[in-house]
Amino acid sequence: MTRVKRGNVARKRRKKILKLAKGFRGSHSTLFRTANQRVMKALRNAYVDRKKRKRDFRRLWITRINAAARQHGLSYSQLIGNLKKADVQLNRKMLAQLAILDPASFDKVAQLASQPKG
Repeated sequence: MTRVKRGNVARKRRKKILKLAKGFRGSHSTLFRTANQRVMKALRNAYVDRKKRKRDFRRLWITRINAAARQHGLSYSQLIGNLKKADVQLNRKMLAQLAILDPASFDKVAQLASQPKG
């Protein structure tokens, strides 16, 4: 078999990994083997946390809506259920922003949700 010289390709691959490892502590940013392990783990965590961020924000919005709803004598589930029945199509992010930034508008939404449906 003929000999294959991989100098350029291998160097490029290693430089790419070390570039991704910039800012890691200690030998994790300078030695290829450890840097490669850290980079793989960091990329895996980044993928997972992109999904997790969406869950975390939804939890935050629900907590904020619940707190604002209870000031109007409603629970979170009552508010959401009644808004669905009233065909109010505001998502949780918008409801949470209304609760914090524009309480007067949230009051109107809460009143709409607390009116009996007949």
